Amino acid sequence: MNRLRHYYAMFFAVVFAALLLSGCAAEEAPQYEDASSGAEIPVAVTVPELSEKARAGEAVFNGNCAACHGVNAAGTTLGPPLVHRIYEPNHHQDFSFRSAVQNGVVAHHWQFGNMLPVPTVAEEDIERIICYVRELQRANGIFEDQRGLAAC
Repeated sequence: MNRLRHYYAMFFAVVFAALLLSGCAAEEAPQYEDASSGAEIPVAVTVPELSEKARAGEAVFNGNCAACHGVNAAGTTLGPPLVHRIYEPNHHQDFSFRSAVQNGVVAHHWQFGNMLPVPTVAEEDIERIICYVRELQRANGIFEDQRGLAAC
């Protein structure tokens, strides 16, 4: 009986994972122009007055994330902008950002390649980074709902 329960649990876990991945794959993947074309890669980002937690997150972000994701999370030729509708809280919840930093991410929305884990970022700093990104997103119209600022 325990063996059968184990098989059912594994089956449902695989089906659930497949459904999650297919939901992401169904999204239209935005494309950047090649940087060699002279196109400006970063998006324009309005920076609001940040909360104390978000300012701390900005410092950690600048030291660990900005090289790829750009100043103010506007993106670069190495990584996508996080101030983008794809990363709004209803599609990429806070745990997605946490998992990306801790485990890395297989490329699925953009053509930048996989993101490697960033083990040098402490767990409490991940929360600060999430707060920073969410405050930027809200200020730039990615979402309006206060619930999107749960990390703050």
